[in-house]
Amino acid sequence: MNLFKSVDCQFKVEMAEPHLGELKMGNVKTGKPAGETVKDLGEHAVIELMRGYFEAMPNIAVSFGDDVSAVPLAACAGDVAVLKADMLVAATDVPKGMSLWQAARKSVVMNVSDFAAKGVQPQAVQVSLGLPGKMKRADLVDISKGLNTGSREYGAYVVGGDTGEACDLIVSVQVFGEASKDALMLRGGARVGDILAVTGLFGRSAAGLRLLLNPKLKVPSALRKALIEAVCMPKARLREGLALAGSGAVSASIDSSDGLAWCLHELSAQSGVGFEVSSLPVADEVQQFADLNGLDAAELALYGGEEYELVVTVKPRTWGAAEAAVAAAGGKLLRIGEATADKRVVLNVEGAKSEVEARGYEHFKS
Repeated sequence: MNLFKSVDCQFKVEMAEPHLGELKMGNVKTGKPAGETVKDLGEHAVIELMRGYFEAMPNIAVSFGDDVSAVPLAACAGDVAVLKADMLVAATDVPKGMSLWQAARKSVVMNVSDFAAKGVQPQAVQVSLGLPGKMKRADLVDISKGLNTGSREYGAYVVGGDTGEACDLIVSVQVFGEASKDALMLRGGARVGDILAVTGLFGRSAAGLRLLLNPKLKVPSALRKALIEAVCMPKARLREGLALAGSGAVSASIDSSDGLAWCLHELSAQSGVGFEVSSLPVADEVQQFADLNGLDAAELALYGGEEYELVVTVKPRTWGAAEAAVAAAGGKLLRIGEATADKRVVLNVEGAKSEVEARGYEHFKS
């Protein structure tokens, strides 16, 4: 597989999910001089800086600070157009061992995951491609097939886009859908006492990335295959998200692609609550991988990212309805803690209490 690097575009190979359309943790003040670079700023400060120059759209339904944006549809009172854009760059997002078909499919999946977190069905996909001039025809075919597979897998269609020449492969995907504004599951609704839950276990992608970057790590072949598949063939929890939205049981929701720890701090900041995690959702494969290689399974589960699970808070009286809705959609809702009045995120497992740091992958700095 070709990473399409040139002398003008040298980047470290990392798995990451750019979020150029999202504001993360509120106002970011660096106190640094105006001549600082984007590497000095970091992704979150870059977004905050740019946001300061954007004129606010009147009556916008969902603006900066959530998984998607949404604007009112004039013809349908109460309905909104839901929009999401995300970018994949070969040098930072495509590790050795991931095919171009897989990378293109993933570029759609990571957008669909944000729709899943809001409980919205994606309908249309537009794609803007930056293509190196030396790219082979066969590579372009693989990218096209991957984009179509990712879109159709979740009930959407590629309807257009743009192409241009670039020094590295860039796949920028924009997704469109429609929803009732009142049905959207946003980040800011968690209340003290709400149940904290996730749609799956964590750490597989972080472990799989380490295997791709360091193939000499000790791991049985079956485990290696499962962990690498988590990186190369991620799945969005769209059915679960739609079912949760329909249940009316969710008070807040977020996609976990930036890591479990980071998204817990996001929900905390947006909702004005804290969280106590009493059951850390570590996958068995991750624990096995960590034991074999002298790593910390909790670290992989909390700070790895690229999981594409949903992290939600559920009103206690509606827990049964939420659990049943996800089960009917073919998934499972795992209770891992609760929202607290203490606005910190802490891990409290078997009497051992520790602070969960607000960190994860950040472009330009990581």
